[in-house]
Amino acid sequence: MANAMGFRSFGPPGLHRNGSSVAAGVPPAVEGGVSPPGFPANSWPANRMFSLHQALRFVVIALTTLAVSSFAADIPERPEKLKFPALTYEPPDPAVYRVELKAGPVAYVIEDRELPLVTISVLVRTGQYLEPADKAGLAALTGSVLASGGAGGRTAEELDERVDFLAALLSAGIGEAQGQVRLNLLSKDLADGMQLLRDVLATPRFQENRVALAKEQTLQGLKQRNDDSADIEDRERDRLAYGTNTWLNRLPTAASIQGIGRGDLEAFHRRWFHPRNMVIAVSGDFARADMVALLEKLLADWPFPGEQAPPIPAETDFAKPGFYIVNKDVNQGRVSLLLPGLRREHPDFLPVTVMNDILGGGGFTSRIMNRVRSEEGLAYSAGSMFPEGMTVARAFQASFQTKSRTVAYATQLVLSELRKIATEPVTEDELTTAKASFIDTFPRRFANKAQVAGQFASDEFSGRYERDPGFWRDYRRRIGSVTREDVQRMAAKWLQTDRLVVLAVGQKEEILKGHPDHPVKLEDLTRGPLVELPLRDPLTLEPK
Repeated sequence: MANAMGFRSFGPPGLHRNGSSVAAGVPPAVEGGVSPPGFPANSWPANRMFSLHQALRFVVIALTTLAVSSFAADIPERPEKLKFPALTYEPPDPAVYRVELKAGPVAYVIEDRELPLVTISVLVRTGQYLEPADKAGLAALTGSVLASGGAGGRTAEELDERVDFLAALLSAGIGEAQGQVRLNLLSKDLADGMQLLRDVLATPRFQENRVALAKEQTLQGLKQRNDDSADIEDRERDRLAYGTNTWLNRLPTAASIQGIGRGDLEAFHRRWFHPRNMVIAVSGDFARADMVALLEKLLADWPFPGEQAPPIPAETDFAKPGFYIVNKDVNQGRVSLLLPGLRREHPDFLPVTVMNDILGGGGFTSRIMNRVRSEEGLAYSAGSMFPEGMTVARAFQASFQTKSRTVAYATQLVLSELRKIATEPVTEDELTTAKASFIDTFPRRFANKAQVAGQFASDEFSGRYERDPGFWRDYRRRIGSVTREDVQRMAAKWLQTDRLVVLAVGQKEEILKGHPDHPVKLEDLTRGPLVELPLRDPLTLEPK
């Protein structure tokens, strides 16, 4: 079909605004009879306009095809053959940001002008390990009411209102071996925020109704301890890994919570919340010198003397080898294989970390995941870890969930992987992948200024900076130097299966039956006996 000017259509006919029939592919200047600037109306030859349009299209297509062909020639046929330039990155130096304040604590102060925000995190040497034996739960209760129970001259309600008015985030908590108070707010409100922070740290009010609310919430939480098999597993795993008498297993009961009063919270706070027990991380929109002056003011003239926190007890009592079962009527059995672990400061920790990445810490590239999930289809997720024990040697743990009938068989598969990595060298590809997972992702640890300040404050708090100030500078070299021989040596040293403890939470009868296609005796999996652990009363923790 040709239009009125003699050109063939390149698409279905349309209707121009002047009512003339046009082809969809014809340039608007031709369709409307409009000439380019400088030419009389309707004088521009339509065929010349269209020929120029075609020529430009041809040139663009030709250049694009040439570029794509050249680019495609450089693309390997498989993803693993892609080559990347070596990553050039140096971590920040903690000494640049470290400040020793007059009141005693060390602060890491980092300017960040990207957003008009300031983040202040105060770490405190306190925690569950400092609770009296008959006051289990005291530390957590103190932390939960510290920033919600009023402070200084403000009631709890007035403090909440002021924080909301400033559009700030104020939080506090106390865990096993560390307390923390954190404030995030707009930089323009920094003066007000520092006063709020001072009040919470030095003069919290622990308002009676907020204390009562926190205790009631805790008691309701205790009642739910046996509702989720994961909670049962966590509780019994810690008892097996660290011993029933260690402070790590000093858990709250209904009686201990009911025996805690407002005066106990006040005394616990005044004993440990002192500048000498603090480490501070600050980042945001401020001048460094100004922030240091504000921190000095924050901690000056502390209203009570406090005590220096003692060292955290490191003694643990690992359970005797055996297969331990907690009977719980759930569809999936939860299984943990446990072995004694090591502290983060141990010279073996980094090579052990590489070894574990190959064994079970690397997700879909790890052996346990591939064996239990990908090959056998027995679990959705399976893996292992050597946790970072900053104060206590945290136990090695391999874990998975599977049907109760396949608990024994899946455990046998994991056990075989523990033995295999300790007796046979890993492949070069496995080692390269594991080391790359730590080296290539290394810059993520310092992705923003708040992360940098937080990481360095944590290192100061744990003592790693004092012991090894160049840890992050040397981290990739230490990871990169791990060899296949190191991996096998670490596995043989730290995966001694004659000490293996296995914990299973699930349907006891089904676990004992095993799977008809894969007969495995539980007694053959460890050097110890088969032991049934009682389900504990959630409020007293006494065996039912």
